Amino acid sequence: MRMDQKRFTLGTFDAGNGPFPGLVVDDDVYDISAFTAYDSTAALLEDWDSAFKTLAEAAVSPTTPGTPASELRTLPPVTRPGQIYGAGANYREHIIQMAVAHKLGTAGLTDEELAEEAGHDIDERKAHGEPYVWTGVPSAISGAYDDILLPTGWSDHDWELELGVVIGRRAHNVTVAGALDYVAGYTICNDLTTRSLVPRRDIAMMGTDWMRAKNFPTFYPTGPWLVPAAFVPDPLNLGIRLRLNGDTMQDSTTGDMVFGPAELISYISRFVELEPGDMVITGSPPGNGSHWGRYLRQGDVLECEIDGLGMQRTRCIDA
Repeated sequence: MRMDQKRFTLGTFDAGNGPFPGLVVDDDVYDISAFTAYDSTAALLEDWDSAFKTLAEAAVSPTTPGTPASELRTLPPVTRPGQIYGAGANYREHIIQMAVAHKLGTAGLTDEELAEEAGHDIDERKAHGEPYVWTGVPSAISGAYDDILLPTGWSDHDWELELGVVIGRRAHNVTVAGALDYVAGYTICNDLTTRSLVPRRDIAMMGTDWMRAKNFPTFYPTGPWLVPAAFVPDPLNLGIRLRLNGDTMQDSTTGDMVFGPAELISYISRFVELEPGDMVITGSPPGNGSHWGRYLRQGDVLECEIDGLGMQRTRCIDA
C-alpha cells in the first residue's frame, strides 16, 4: 500500500431497495453504482485492475454521500459469486491434532510418536506432494451476520474458519511466483460441514462425499468485507480466531498453512481456469467441533475473525 493510499474495503449491502456494491471507508458505505458503471461486486471483479484505481481515488475524495454501515444489511461481499475451491488438511497443527485424536498412524504408537509421525508426513507432502482440493457450490454462501440454518436429521454440524481468497483475473497454468497477482482480495469464510455425511458407507470405494456434507444453504457464511490485496501485505501472517458462545475454540495464524494461497492458486489453475469472483478457501486451523466433541446446535452464536478482515457474527437456528 502506498503511503498516500486510503485503506478501503468492498461489500454488498441493502438499504431496503435491493443490493448494491459498496465502498467502505471508515465505517461509511458509498454506493459504487452511483459514481461508476459497476452495478455489482461481480462486475467490479471482471474489471478489477481498472476498478481498483477508480475506487482508490474515490476512497480519498468521495463524491457521493455515505451511509453508516450499521444502518445497512450486509450481504455476502460478492454477488453472483463464482466457484468455491476448498483446501482440505491444510493446517499443520490441525492435521497433527486429528492424527493423535483419531489414532491415524502406525498402530501401537504413543500420542507423542503419532504427532511426530504426522509432522514428518506433512513435511514429505509439502516437499513432494500436492494440495487436496474439493469444490463447493455458490448457492450455499450467506452473509457474515445471517443466521446459519442447521438441517434437522443430523447432529454433527461443524465449524471451520478459513481465509477466503477472491480471484480478480482469469488464471490458468500460473506459477506460484506469479499467483498472487491474480488475487483481488481476501475475506472470511466459515466452511461448515456435517461430519456424518462425509463418508459414503454404501459405496466405500468412493471415499468422501463433500457435496452433501458441505453445501446446505448458509453453509459458507462469507464476509463481511472483501479487503483488496493491496491492503493485505502478507496473507500468511494473519491471526485467525473463532469463538462459540464467547468461548475461544480456534486461535491460530495463517502461517500454519501447509500450502499457502499462492501454491493453492497455482495448483488449482493447472486443472481449471479460475475466473474473477471465484473464491479459494484455504483450510482451517485446529479447534473444530470434532476435536472438542461439541457440534453446533440451536441458539449457538459464532464469532469469526481474521486480522484486518473484520468479524462475522452468526446465530444457529434449526432449519
